[in-house]
Amino acid sequence: MDLSIAAILAQDGITTGAIYALLSLALVLVFSVTRVIFIPQGEFVAFGALTLAAMQTNRYPHAATLLVGMGVAVFVVEAVHTLRSPQLRQGAARTLSISAAKFLLAPVLIWLLATRLGTPTLWMPLQVLLTLLIVVPMGPMIYRLAFQPLAEASTLVLLIVSVGVHFALIGLGLVIFGAEGSRTTPFSDLRIDIGALSISGQSIVIVGVSAALIVALYFFFERTLSGKALRATAVNRLGARLVGIGTTQAGRLAFTLAAAMGALCGVLIAPLTTVYYDSGFLIGLKGFVGAIIGGLTSYPIAAAGSLLVGLLESYSSFWASALKEVIVFTLIIPVLLWRSLTSKHVDDEGEE
Repeated sequence: MDLSIAAILAQDGITTGAIYALLSLALVLVFSVTRVIFIPQGEFVAFGALTLAAMQTNRYPHAATLLVGMGVAVFVVEAVHTLRSPQLRQGAARTLSISAAKFLLAPVLIWLLATRLGTPTLWMPLQVLLTLLIVVPMGPMIYRLAFQPLAEASTLVLLIVSVGVHFALIGLGLVIFGAEGSRTTPFSDLRIDIGALSISGQSIVIVGVSAALIVALYFFFERTLSGKALRATAVNRLGARLVGIGTTQAGRLAFTLAAAMGALCGVLIAPLTTVYYDSGFLIGLKGFVGAIIGGLTSYPIAAAGSLLVGLLESYSSFWASALKEVIVFTLIIPVLLWRSLTSKHVDDEGEE
């Protein structure tokens, strides 16, 4: 391997590592706030990529129909909960009106936008925005349907539910997108040549957007009330409840941010690789390896670990292409061994 090949592989590793970093940060966020190991994170990657691809090939994005269906299911659950609760029954009319606006009216409006505007002639940034409008609300809806009723369950139960949600979304993805893979139009045709190294505009977009999002997340957690509430919930759920922080709302916000980062990752990688309905699972697992390196608690270490995963995958594809997945996932074994020997037991409420 000469220097030029090493530089090309490093570029590819940094590009894919930036995607894995966003996914690992989303996984750390969800686990810290809700104790859910969010296995379906990769499905949002696939849904985002395939929804954008459907628009660009002049096909109706059926994910909008799925959004309406999820909205109806959430509204029914909210209505039953409201009518059964003596504390909520007095203000049931107002509560149901708000729920109808959030879970019925808003998804229908998004469905209408997708029907009318989801075409190849739409300006690409607006296509991306419409894709995010369709996919991101599925995050808090999944939390309401699958995880909120079990918020106090053990981590093992939440993991089992997460696996079930993953398989459900895989099946729904096959139904609404089909078995064919898709790619999207690159965001930029720019190409910068530095000696033997050629840097594509798409790689620059991916790294730039990823870096901007990581910086935005830092300021969100450090400077905003909602971000501080999420941090407090992650540190100690019981203490957060005692000081008036709504852990349910924190969970919904965590799932919303995770869905947004997953969908955006799908939009970013779709021009570089063919995405299938089940492609997100493997991508999400590699983000999970980065999250494990960070102990599912440390954002900086998870991001750095994800870059390591990207570089390891890139160089492994050169030296042993058939074994690159094995090499990447084997990385998790020494990390788990080291953490099991050095970390102390921490209970579900964050108290040692």
